[in-house]
Amino acid sequence: MARIRTGRQSNGRDAGVLLVGVGRFGSAIALTLDALGQDVLAVDSNEKTVAQWAGRFPIVQADATDPEALNQIGISDFSVGVVGTSQSLETSVLVTAHMADAGIPQIWAKAKSAKHGRILQRIGANHIVYPEFDAGARVAHLVSGKMLDYIEVEDGFTIVKMKPILEMIGFTLAQSNVRHRYGVTVIGVKSEGSAFKFANADTVIEPTDTLVVSGNPFELEKFAAKP
Repeated sequence: MARIRTGRQSNGRDAGVLLVGVGRFGSAIALTLDALGQDVLAVDSNEKTVAQWAGRFPIVQADATDPEALNQIGISDFSVGVVGTSQSLETSVLVTAHMADAGIPQIWAKAKSAKHGRILQRIGANHIVYPEFDAGARVAHLVSGKMLDYIEVEDGFTIVKMKPILEMIGFTLAQSNVRHRYGVTVIGVKSEGSAFKFANADTVIEPTDTLVVSGNPFELEKFAAKP
C-alpha cells in the first residue's frame, strides 16, 4: 500500500515528474529536480531507501508494479514519468507500461542493454537512457585528448569543453581560423579569473583559457588531439 504525501493538489496533469526507483541514478535525478524547484515525486518499494531520502525530496513507499498503488499516488496527473529501475526487466517493463496506460506524455526509462531499451520503447517509453554505456563513452572521449567535458547532443553534433591547442594561443579566432581549417566552432571562452563569455572573431585565446567548442564528434576528436 502506498504512503501518500498530503497537500499536493491535482489539477490535470500539472504535477511534474513521477520518478520510480531511487537508486544512484534515480536519487541524482530527484535531488537535481528538487534543487531546481521542479515538482517531483519519487516512488520506491524499499522502506530503508524511502527513510534515507525522506526530507531530502518528496518520496513515498509503494509497489510501482501495482497499478492500484500508482492510481492512489495520482499517476495520471503527471506530465513526465521516469523509470529509474533497470535491474529487473519485469519491473521496468511493468512500470513503463503503467505509465503509458495512464497517458503520461513523456516517459524516460533507464535500460541496461539495447534489447532492454527496444522493449521499453515498444511499450511506450519516449526516451531511453543507458547510464553505464553513456558514462563509459564519455570517459573514453575525455581520456583521449585535451577534452575536459563531452556532451553528444544529437548524432553529428557534439559540444566539448577543452584547453586550447598551441596554434590558437596568442591569436584571435579570426586569425587561427579553426572553423574553416578544422570544421569546429568555438562557442565561448572562460579566461582565468573571468566569467564565461561568448566568442567572436576578435576573441584572443590565452594558454590558460578554457574553450567551449561544438562540431562533428569525429572532427572534434581530431582537433582536441592536436598539440
